[in-house]
Amino acid sequence: MIADKMKDYVKGSSVIRAMFEEGKRLAAIYGPENVYDFSLGNPNVPAPQGVKQAIMDILNEEDSVMVHGYMNNSGYEDVRSKIAESLNRRFHTNFSQENILMTVGAAGGLNVILKTLLNPGDEVIAFAPFFGEYRSYVANFDGKLVVVPANTKDFQLNLETLKEAVTPKTKALIINNPNNPTGVVYSEETICKLSEILMEKQKEFGTDIYLISDEPYRELAYDGVEVPYLTKYYPNTIVGYSYSKSLSLPGERIGYLVMPECLSDYDNILQAANVANRILGFVNAPSLLQRVIGKCADMEVDITPYNKNREALYNGLLECGYECIKPQGAFYLFVKSPTEDEMEFVEACKKKNILIVPGSSFACPGYVRIAYCVAYDTIVNALPGFKEVYNTLTSSK
Repeated sequence: MIADKMKDYVKGSSVIRAMFEEGKRLAAIYGPENVYDFSLGNPNVPAPQGVKQAIMDILNEEDSVMVHGYMNNSGYEDVRSKIAESLNRRFHTNFSQENILMTVGAAGGLNVILKTLLNPGDEVIAFAPFFGEYRSYVANFDGKLVVVPANTKDFQLNLETLKEAVTPKTKALIINNPNNPTGVVYSEETICKLSEILMEKQKEFGTDIYLISDEPYRELAYDGVEVPYLTKYYPNTIVGYSYSKSLSLPGERIGYLVMPECLSDYDNILQAANVANRILGFVNAPSLLQRVIGKCADMEVDITPYNKNREALYNGLLECGYECIKPQGAFYLFVKSPTEDEMEFVEACKKKNILIVPGSSFACPGYVRIAYCVAYDTIVNALPGFKEVYNTLTSSK
């Protein structure tokens, strides 16, 4: 008999993954070219050639013990130093290797820091819409996820409601910038107001409230939009990063946490995060990939293919009659369902072999997420189906 907690996890298993599996099933029946799978944020842009070259150079030139052996639970010192130096150059920060902990992707990093911080019953705030796995990550450590409803006007953070949501039990907030699923970038103005509220609440309750910034899409920002680096705005900020999206390495599971020295209880947090990295079973981030990141920390990301897809999908859906905000980052479009029940929309699209994810998976019903990290032809060929679905669903109104 499985654990009671796991029964709940199985029951609420990821809709996104279920859609991805459905895509594979349909592709086997109709052919991959006739299935338009927008479900999973799986980059279709190949990893940069420099990543491949780095892997080959490391395997050919470095000592095998250095490449495949154990190291400090925080990761290789030289790799962490290169990441810190890169962040300092780009964001005018002042980090050293001591502030960096290499993790098994952003998901591993979030679990490490939540295990480090949470006591049973502690509250973690997330702003809808948010990546649905946050629920499970918080529940892993017997925390309580408090959801702030979406600001559907522009999908910036709902700060007025936040003021009421913060309590003496609030231990952390998680924000994802650029956001999955909306593609919105939280502006500097929004971040400054958020910082003010958190500083006031810390003073009011005499507690420490940590801001966890989940940033796997940081490099995927369009039209010159700047993504604020949150440690510069709020001292109790911890950053989680992943190379899954920026370097198209989702299956390699490599990322890091940034824990600045200005954190409240910094020394203990640093030590506890190292222990959490080990006892959660990660032990350390993948050794070979750490060496690769040491060579690729400053590698530029070509967002041209994603931007081409963004323009085609956004403009194409507007022409069909759909409503959505143009994403400023990531590779997702969050579209208002033409019917009140977005599941009706999802099922109608599935009949056209178009796979999208319901907004209720992100705590924001009435919308759907469309991942445009796909081949350009997939978007072009899917648009007639989107048009047919829209006409069918709205003609009955």
